[in-house]
Amino acid sequence: MKSLLLAVGKTDDPYLARAIDDYLARASHYAPLELRIIPDIRDARSLTREQQCEREGRELLRQLQPGDYVVLLDEGGIEYTSADFAQWLQQKMSTLPRRLVFIIGGPYGFSPDVRAAAHARLSLSRMTFSHQMVRLIFVEQYYRALAILRGLPYHHA
Repeated sequence: MKSLLLAVGKTDDPYLARAIDDYLARASHYAPLELRIIPDIRDARSLTREQQCEREGRELLRQLQPGDYVVLLDEGGIEYTSADFAQWLQQKMSTLPRRLVFIIGGPYGFSPDVRAAAHARLSLSRMTFSHQMVRLIFVEQYYRALAILRGLPYHHA
């Protein structure tokens, strides 16, 4: 099963970029997760929030393929413990015929079209994080879930 993480805008902080790359490399030993960055919208300052969401949404939707199972990383989504997320991930990886696609939206969230394309919503916390931090937290939890599924010690993954 292939998994993809779509995110809007580059990671500016070199420390976070290195950490994200580290966890992506760790995950590649078990079930690779491709990170694909959607460039920031040009002239975003001249757009309303809704217009910016719509443009980002069009770019995100262009990355999807028929049969993808789309999961939005969204503050209103379901919260899991790491162990529960591991079980959820295992179930999806063993039953889905195509890619599992996780999406981190832009600063104003998701367009209605992206929301309509989603099959599930996942929340990493009720707290608010920068989009760059969400990338790191998610890839760490993705790797941790894979480690849990392989029987590695939960708190040492």
